[in-house]
Amino acid sequence: MNRPVVAARDATRAFLSRAARLRAPAEDESTDNILLVVAELVANAIRHTVGPCALHLELLDDTIDICVTDQSPQPPRPRTPGTDGSGGWGWFLIKRLATHIRVKPVPGGGKSVCAELPW
Repeated sequence: MNRPVVAARDATRAFLSRAARLRAPAEDESTDNILLVVAELVANAIRHTVGPCALHLELLDDTIDICVTDQSPQPPRPRTPGTDGSGGWGWFLIKRLATHIRVKPVPGGGKSVCAELPW
């Protein structure tokens, strides 16, 4: 795994630790699912766009809102998942785990891809 993805996962672990002190997750797998979606969103931003990306996490009532902002105005494009290790599974996993997904343009170009997951 590359350094930005590892750094995003580490920052997310720290955030979730603080969130758990405020409100425990409802499901045992919540932490793992959130870490997986963060890793996929950050990896997709690095792999499919040029320039920096940013991660924003927010604890809502019973969900965690994950937003990754990048420099490309192009929305995510699902690919047919490959069984040969060529990828294509990330967007499928994000859609499967998230309760809500939104893609919104950001001022000056680029977009934020946001996913809400149960907490």
